[in-house]
Amino acid sequence: MENKVKGSVYQKIALDIASRIVEKNLKIGEKIYSRSSISSQYKVSPETARRAINILSDLDIVETMKGSGVIIKSYENAVKYVRGFSDKQTIKSLINEINESFNNQIKEIEALKKNFDLLTENTQRFHSSNPFVPFEIKITKDSKHLNKSASEINFWQNTNATIVAIKRNNSIILSPGAYAVFLEDDIFYFVGDDNSYLRVKEFMYSE
Repeated sequence: MENKVKGSVYQKIALDIASRIVEKNLKIGEKIYSRSSISSQYKVSPETARRAINILSDLDIVETMKGSGVIIKSYENAVKYVRGFSDKQTIKSLINEINESFNNQIKEIEALKKNFDLLTENTQRFHSSNPFVPFEIKITKDSKHLNKSASEINFWQNTNATIVAIKRNNSIILSPGAYAVFLEDDIFYFVGDDNSYLRVKEFMYSE
């Protein structure tokens, strides 16, 4: 049984001994090392070994007897101790993983927002410096001006945008003029200021 423990040295020793009891490497009634032997085995001071044994004794896992050393007393209590420690470690691990995941998501969102802001800034600058680069909008069956002409709906007067081309059935119609009809699946290309696209979209589709 592998236990990745963070904490005091004597807690690690107590857990290791309890784990050996759970694995039945140490059996009920069996005498385990004296404190001096535990100190030597784990390379710790006698005081550290004493505190580890005290933990096991307080939990009624072992019994210390004068002149007889330390006797294994309870398998069940050893199981409870190991499971309880494992549960705490698992919960702590899950909390750490969740916190790490949140932090990573926050970083990703911040990076995405930074890139989006940069894209928006560059797009606006590009259209401001290149007013003849057209916007485009696809005409769908949901358009409230479907099958109507630009002059009929006063397209320019309502949007301040000028239609420069229409893509229809893989063909391009350049400078279609005021009598261009908005047909389903057409793609209209138009020029205007930075807000032209939003005005056209709202005009063509909002109720």
